[in-house]
Amino acid sequence: MHTQISPPTERTVRRAAKLLQAGELVAFPTETVYGLGANALDARAVGRIFSAKNRPADNPLIVHVASPVAAEELCHVTNDARRLMEAFWPGPLTLLLQKKPVIPEITNAGLSSVAVRMPDHPVALRLLEACGLPVAAPSANRSGRPSPTTARHVLDDLRGLIPLILDGGACKVGLESTVLDMTGETPAILRPGGVTPEMLASVLPGVRVAETAMRPLLDGETAKSPGMRHAHYSPKGRLTLVEGEPDAVEAACKRLYREAEADGKKACLLVAQERLPAYAGYDTHTLGSLRAPETIAQTLFAALREMDETGVEIILCEAVETSGIGLAVMNRLRRAANFHIIRA
Repeated sequence: MHTQISPPTERTVRRAAKLLQAGELVAFPTETVYGLGANALDARAVGRIFSAKNRPADNPLIVHVASPVAAEELCHVTNDARRLMEAFWPGPLTLLLQKKPVIPEITNAGLSSVAVRMPDHPVALRLLEACGLPVAAPSANRSGRPSPTTARHVLDDLRGLIPLILDGGACKVGLESTVLDMTGETPAILRPGGVTPEMLASVLPGVRVAETAMRPLLDGETAKSPGMRHAHYSPKGRLTLVEGEPDAVEAACKRLYREAEADGKKACLLVAQERLPAYAGYDTHTLGSLRAPETIAQTLFAALREMDETGVEIILCEAVETSGIGLAVMNRLRRAANFHIIRA
């Protein structure tokens, strides 16, 4: 199959809509990452997502909708959910709600809930309106790889597996959406993202961060959201996350770097811009600024992909503060490291 990258002209968006209506796959930009879309109500089409990504069947998908009204057709929307939709939709917030029978089991991994969101990207919204369908869309990458934030990232992973990629430029958030579980007594963040716990609490006091957001699932625990059970966001090289007091973290990173070099491995340090002077003489890659943590979120996945392109075998990364969007950054880093964490 030939995979075409096209700018999101009126003509190509119409073509993408027709492909979705015909049960085919289309990759498209959102404000978070690029999504790999299929008609969420067509079990065969959704199955193609799992095949293209090599995605485990027990990993539920997020359904993208053009409006809050469209979400009402798919799930039981509570009053609290409506308040959150009014505050954060369109935007990087996914709500986990009790599903209606119209949702095929393959779309939500057989759960009683379904994850829905309205993306905040003009191309995604035009596509949703043009096709007139709810679109199931995980990140448009091979399962386990760093998520794609450009059309070129999508092509690198899915060339020959899908017919069309709509190129909307680089994603402005850079990390997948916040997933908020609304099915229990207390709303719980299952996956941190661009809508932070602080932002949610301003609308719905009492929102908590689920314990599972920052650790692996245990045997018997259910993956109610994408990004919970399986390895995610991982570069080809071994990523180690170093947490602790700044001086101890620096010392540990330098020691591990020297050990990697002594072992004949190509190493690189992922650090914030402000930390670069401390690592003069070492191979480094900046993730953005600690004073503007949203820049770290925007560049993280691209940085991990660059490690692959340059053949880095040992990647050492300093932890960041978990306030605000830093929580989402640390969630992705812990999972990208497969929880290989050193506490200095």
